Amino acid sequence: MGIYKQGLDRNQQLLFPPSLDELIDENNIARAIDSYVEILNIHKLNIKTKKSLITDGQPAFHPKLLLKIYIYGYLNKIRSSRKLEAEIKRNIELMWLTQGLTPSYKTIANFRKDNPKALQKIFKEFSILLKDIKLITGELVGIDGAFLRANASKNTLIMKKTVQNDLAKIDKDIKNYMELLDTLDKDDSQSNIKLSVDDIANLKDKKEQLHKDLALLDSLGKEQHNKTDKDANVMSKPAHNLMAYNSQIAVDDKFKFIIASDISLNGHDLDQLHNMSIKSKEIVDNKDMIVTADKGYYSSVEIKKCVDDEIETIVPPRCTATTKKIKDSKFSKNQFQYHKDKDCYICPNNQILENSTTQYKRDKRMLDVYRLSSTICKSCPLKPNCLSNKTNYKQMYRWENESIIDDYTTKMNTKKAKDIVKKRGSIVEHPFGTIKRTLGWDHFLVRSKEKVLGENALIMFTYNFRRLLNLIGITLFKKLCISIKNKDLTQVTKDIEEYILVVGLYLVYFLQIFLYLENLRKNTKYSEN
Repeated sequence: MGIYKQGLDRNQQLLFPPSLDELIDENNIARAIDSYVEILNIHKLNIKTKKSLITDGQPAFHPKLLLKIYIYGYLNKIRSSRKLEAEIKRNIELMWLTQGLTPSYKTIANFRKDNPKALQKIFKEFSILLKDIKLITGELVGIDGAFLRANASKNTLIMKKTVQNDLAKIDKDIKNYMELLDTLDKDDSQSNIKLSVDDIANLKDKKEQLHKDLALLDSLGKEQHNKTDKDANVMSKPAHNLMAYNSQIAVDDKFKFIIASDISLNGHDLDQLHNMSIKSKEIVDNKDMIVTADKGYYSSVEIKKCVDDEIETIVPPRCTATTKKIKDSKFSKNQFQYHKDKDCYICPNNQILENSTTQYKRDKRMLDVYRLSSTICKSCPLKPNCLSNKTNYKQMYRWENESIIDDYTTKMNTKKAKDIVKKRGSIVEHPFGTIKRTLGWDHFLVRSKEKVLGENALIMFTYNFRRLLNLIGITLFKKLCISIKNKDLTQVTKDIEEYILVVGLYLVYFLQIFLYLENLRKNTKYSEN
């Protein structure tokens, strides 16, 4: 008898071979996926399949089967349809989920590609479920965005400015060729210089293609266009530029669940505060909801929209008066006092800037213009701190709804607002970190905004799904699925609250023991020394 353990004989026939169900543990995540997907109303989700309109041939794969495959794959960093096809044939958990069926990679890929709206509904319904079982409160919601690579290369990108520069360069090169030809015709001594006719032909072909690219941009009304993915845009990061989409999320403070998500085509967040706030409010249905975001979301237009919709926001301004003063050594706007009753500004030298009744539009805002006469400004002793040498008089601009921003600035200086701003990072940075590292997601596999919205919703649903399982466990989750099917969440909501409370007490208890033992160890070490 050897000293090592012996495995089963691969050629031995078992009298009672184990079933697939026996090979899957009761607390296996595959059982949680199966329990949840089985209670979904597929007809309500309006999921499409290639076989939905075909009556002859073999039966189609059920949409629930394909959805289970994708949820399992995204939970385990397997997103490629070809890799999922391979896993179905060798992974016991997927064999159990699919009940031995083996859809091809094309069938798997088409499901994700053809059902973006259904995937968004699945994510939204799960967020509403989390709110119904009181795991989402909506008291404090954090908003953030991340640039995630598109399934497109920068090599297929057309940029108007670059095309125009290339055209100018080609015209210059062709002109140089023509001038050189004239020189050779006049000077026989340089007849040994060889010119390639193909070079000129290539330049002309390239010029023709650039004109086509320019015409395409003009017809689309765009400054840039990617031939691989028409909706992807170049977005700038500190280290590099990339073809990407701007993925937006709104995260609840209580258990860090993602409430809402969206895709922006812009390389900034200035137009997303109101959009994400409205999506969040629709889910949480909490009149007292507070939304916080970083300074990249600060926009007076967006803040006014939120005020009009009675949504409280906490967003720090992008540039403070102190920063601006240090930068250019000139008086900032905050050092000019506005008098609401007289509708005028008072400068640091106590001179009045009156409303000139002139208005002009800038960045979707109508601005009133306030001016001081050039006579007063020229003789002012503070002119070097106020105006440049080429400027004769002071001119200021005030948005017609500036009073809203004045009140907002006052609110942002309160201790409550400052504490929320400090807390923002701990709310909203966590999900993106988990999605990128734990779930291994950093780029989209589908193309166009419509399809990207679907894949984005799928990954956000996957994050919430895993977080819920980590929070309440698979056994309680399966009980939750039964309660959803029976349309009665009262008892299971109480069970979840009690479970989380007990787990929290255990954690506090063991933390106290750990801290006690750690202090005891330190004191013992100190006494020995």
